[in-house]
Amino acid sequence: MQPQPAQVPSSTGTVVVKSSQTTCMKHPGSFDQAVFYAPGMDAPNAVVLVEGMSDKCALEKLAGRLGRDFETERVAVVAMGGASALGDFLEELLRHRGFAGRLAGLCDVGEIDDFVRGLERVGLGEHLTRRDIESLGFHVCEVDLEDELIRACGVDKVQRVIAEQGELGSFHRLQSQPQWRDQPTQGQLRRFMGSQSGRKLRYGQLLVEALDLDRAPRPLRGVLDHV
Repeated sequence: MQPQPAQVPSSTGTVVVKSSQTTCMKHPGSFDQAVFYAPGMDAPNAVVLVEGMSDKCALEKLAGRLGRDFETERVAVVAMGGASALGDFLEELLRHRGFAGRLAGLCDVGEIDDFVRGLERVGLGEHLTRRDIESLGFHVCEVDLEDELIRACGVDKVQRVIAEQGELGSFHRLQSQPQWRDQPTQGQLRRFMGSQSGRKLRYGQLLVEALDLDRAPRPLRGVLDHV
């Protein structure tokens, strides 16, 4: 029999809490639907706030490869459904729940302003820079998660992973398209992963599994080191 989800009070009702192994939320507009703790976890020691499902699953996969057990350690990785939701999540955690554990997060470089606004909104600093937010545990991918993983693995290894998935032909067809034909292979690979629903989520985990751990992307390692 599967353990039943725990429930914890929120400022607006009851939050149903589901295992991080089974689902991540898409930002619902209501905090009541947010996913936080694993079953049986009374309260987390650390919360990691990330933009979406692919970030959450890649981070959890890397943690596992590094010998971390987030359930035992009571580390909750939360997919917010977008960087602009950070302020709402921090507000609920810090001001309504009184969370006093470790906080961290991961965003794309284009979303730094959203993270800065969210952190400043709850009093975690003023006029924050990228260095400032990273010192708080909120790390930044140079472009996005996929770009970080492609660079960490190298384009040859990424293409081997694609071949193992039986999709090399699809990738070659993308390469032959006029708008992509003369682009760097790294950019072509990144576009390929974003060109079909579910690919970012799937390849994020596959590339974490394939990469050499000493080449794990700096932002992901930074988040894990913080929690």
